[in-house]
Amino acid sequence: MAAVLLLFAAVGLAVGRDRDLEEFAVARGTQGGGALGLSFFASGVGAWVLFAPPEVGAQVGLAGVLGYAVAITLPLAALALVGRRLRALVPAGHNLVEFVRLRFGRGMHLYVLGISLVYMLVALAAELTATAAVLGRLSDLDPRVGVAAIAVVTTVYTAYGGLRASIRTDGWQGWLLLLLLAVVGIVLVRALPDTGPQDAGRLLQIDLAGLEGAATLVVAVLATSLFHNGYWQRVWSARDQRALTRGAVIGAAMRFLVVLPAGLVGLLAAAAAVDLGTPPAPFFALLAGSSQWVLVVVLLFTLALVTSTVDTLQNGLAAAVVIEAPRMGLRGARVLVVLLTVLPTLVAFQGFSVLRLFLIADLLCAATIAPAFLGLWRRATPTAAISGAVAGLVGALAYGLVAGGSLSAALALATFAGGLSLPPFAAALAASTAVTVLVSLLGRRSTDLRDLSDRVLSLDTTGTR
Repeated sequence: MAAVLLLFAAVGLAVGRDRDLEEFAVARGTQGGGALGLSFFASGVGAWVLFAPPEVGAQVGLAGVLGYAVAITLPLAALALVGRRLRALVPAGHNLVEFVRLRFGRGMHLYVLGISLVYMLVALAAELTATAAVLGRLSDLDPRVGVAAIAVVTTVYTAYGGLRASIRTDGWQGWLLLLLLAVVGIVLVRALPDTGPQDAGRLLQIDLAGLEGAATLVVAVLATSLFHNGYWQRVWSARDQRALTRGAVIGAAMRFLVVLPAGLVGLLAAAAAVDLGTPPAPFFALLAGSSQWVLVVVLLFTLALVTSTVDTLQNGLAAAVVIEAPRMGLRGARVLVVLLTVLPTLVAFQGFSVLRLFLIADLLCAATIAPAFLGLWRRATPTAAISGAVAGLVGALAYGLVAGGSLSAALALATFAGGLSLPPFAAALAASTAVTVLVSLLGRRSTDLRDLSDRVLSLDTTGTR
């Protein structure tokens, strides 16, 4: 583990120190399609891929597996389409949150910024928590030591080289992931019982419950991914529009080819009646009794998964804050990388389950995604955007009131006390979209989006914008 982490640190530090905030935050116009593709791939699949897709495959079946694989690729399609439009409107921009400020003003801007930061902090804590769980299964090393080592190493090279360091290490980690995935896949298939599938019929059926689970995953993953500042940084780091599109296509294809087999592993393990454990962990159930070298390969696979995701979140968090407060300067940005890593790391030390927090963050994003992106529509107004975001949250609660009959039941449904559920997401998305469109039409205003680019200036260390 130490050797691999030192390799990633050397690769990250080799890009050199950032010269200014622009380079730290967006590395504007520096990345080709190939580098972006590997970065979109590596930064989008973390240690969660060892737990979530296999569990979905084991419990939901083929529909859930396909839904998960599609859900993890759709955000990149959206980034390619919407990102091209945002780059054209605000070529000197930095992220989605900044576009919301320019389009709708401070109120909506602060709300979207808050959602983005909360989601990324939860995601960072979740990734490090999953890492601790993997390390605890693979070795006798105290998982906290491994989590701390990963956090320290990624912090060092991310604070030093910013976005360029994150993208450079993603390239190495992406190729390593593909190589190790082939080895791990062969091991897992060989670990399946010789008796063959015993319950494959139920898992291969695509019924209403399976389709609902797939739709829930698509909405949740798409909504949260589009509030991930790390992905928007890469939109403006693309050398040109063609590089952005090519990178998104490559990244989406590679993500699909990882998540789909991971889900199928869980499906096959459940169909073969393998004891999946409690809570279900099909991936590790199949690894039980494996040779030492197999565990070493899985450990390397995990490190590549984790570091590529963690450094993206670290840089995305720091860049989101420093863009709002450029007077902090480059030194302040580096300090932020450290500070914003401490709390998620401490949470990971506790071994908490962050699934429910993730779902709540997903719902907030689902209630806000339509109002934010309708900013690309000339008729949308600030009042409509804020009204739509509020209506999304009210819609999720309203469904709970109707289904549960009380406010306490509504809160339980909206905070997913009973687990993943599609109706709160659907209600939030439908209500936010309808109210934003209706209030915009009633406002009878039209905004010239071409004027937005005149209100953005490059960051500098003096804080002038």
